[in-house]
This record gives sequence, structure tokens and C-alpha cells, in this order.
Amino acid sequence: MDIVDLISPDTVFADIKATSKKQALQELSRRAAAATNCDEREILKVLIERERLGTTGVGQGIAIPHGKLKSLNSIQGFFARLDTGINYDAMDDMPVDLIFLLLAPEEGGADHLKALARVSRTLRNTERCARLRGTANADAIFAVLTDDNMAA
Repeated sequence: MDIVDLISPDTVFADIKATSKKQALQELSRRAAAATNCDEREILKVLIERERLGTTGVGQGIAIPHGKLKSLNSIQGFFARLDTGINYDAMDDMPVDLIFLLLAPEEGGADHLKALARVSRTLRNTERCARLRGTANADAIFAVLTDDNMAA
């Protein structure tokens, strides 16, 4: 599974303005609902429930919120670069400015885990993250995320 299997240029956002974790999740839920035809409140509820289990702020300014939805047929990814870092209760207490939202069908156990692992490997690349932070255009962000020439 490659990142290009999870996102499209339409699901990459360079214009998210949020001042809190909740606000970022609300905005991403709104955009994910528009793209998937799933209920925005259902998406937000799943994400908040997952955050209660433990933060999805994995460190280095990165968060990977994720959840499973009954109303979804395939794994969907959404990437957002925030203008400024927000308090996300991340493992390293650093502000988060790169968020990769992953939504999976309720029955998508193994594929969901594979997708999470792929996203994690992709965002572990410090050069890639530096390029993502230095790019203000959604199409360019998509190109950086899907660049297979960068070691994951």
C-alpha cells in the first residue's frame, strides 16, 4: 500500500487554520465528510473517542488521528498542513502542524493497520517533513507526500 492509494490532490489541505486540537479535528471532519459523504458528527465522534484512548500526536510535530466508520467502504486519507503548530497533547509535548487523518471501514482491520504503518513510515522521514512544512500549495504537498524517490 502506497500513500497515493490513501490520498488524492483533493484530500490534501494547505489552508487549515486551527488554534486547538478540537478545532483541527472539527475542520478535518468537515472536509472528510464532504469528500466521503459520511456524517461529519460521526467522523468527529470517532476521532474524539480515539483521542480519549491516547493521543495520536506521535511527536516531531506530527499527528495521525484515525478511526473506523460503518458508513465507509474504503480507506480514506486526508492530509493537512497547519499555518502554525497547535497543542495536540503530543507524546513529545511539541506543537503539531502536520496532520494525516485516516478513516477506515469498520471491517478494515488489517488494511487499517497497514495504512497506519505506511503513513507513519512516510512521515518519519525528516527531509520529507521539512519539505512539507516549507510548501504552501496543496498540489506541491501532494507531490512531496507521494514522492517515492524519498526513502520512507
